[in-house]
Amino acid sequence: MPKDRRTPGPAPRPVPAGLDEVDLELVRLLTADGRMPNNALAEATGIAPSTCLARVRALRDRGVIRGFHADVDLAALGRPLQAMVAIRIGAHSRDEIDRFRALVPQLPGVLSLFHVSGANDYLLHVAAASPDELRDFVLDHLTADPAVAHAETSLIFEHVRSVDNSVRP
Repeated sequence: MPKDRRTPGPAPRPVPAGLDEVDLELVRLLTADGRMPNNALAEATGIAPSTCLARVRALRDRGVIRGFHADVDLAALGRPLQAMVAIRIGAHSRDEIDRFRALVPQLPGVLSLFHVSGANDYLLHVAAASPDELRDFVLDHLTADPAVAHAETSLIFEHVRSVDNSVRP
């Protein structure tokens, strides 16, 4: 691939250098509980609360911590059915891929879009109120899209989060 040509999607971000053991422990603790108070973080890592606050701010400023999120019970919101939809793009033109990538995250029920390698190009995590709603979503928004050559839906029976889903060096 020529040097002046990049792959579709956002430009890769450099991995922040200089993370020490305290930074890694802060990331691990916040990954497990994003609402952990600063005083508890400081105590768990053995640093002063003011130092802890400065380190967490620095991790956010450097892009190591990108945000804090709520783990929501989708069934309680009336969307108990989840699925992964494997998408194969027909023509791999930059314009079509960029259009598809910009459109899909805005569609109703879309939780995540993953650009993957292999036989498929994307995996789409969606939530729906019913099998009929899921079918209509796939037909109306995916198979009707001119960029989509193939869509294959797999129902998610159970989703179990890792207890410690932090990334280890």
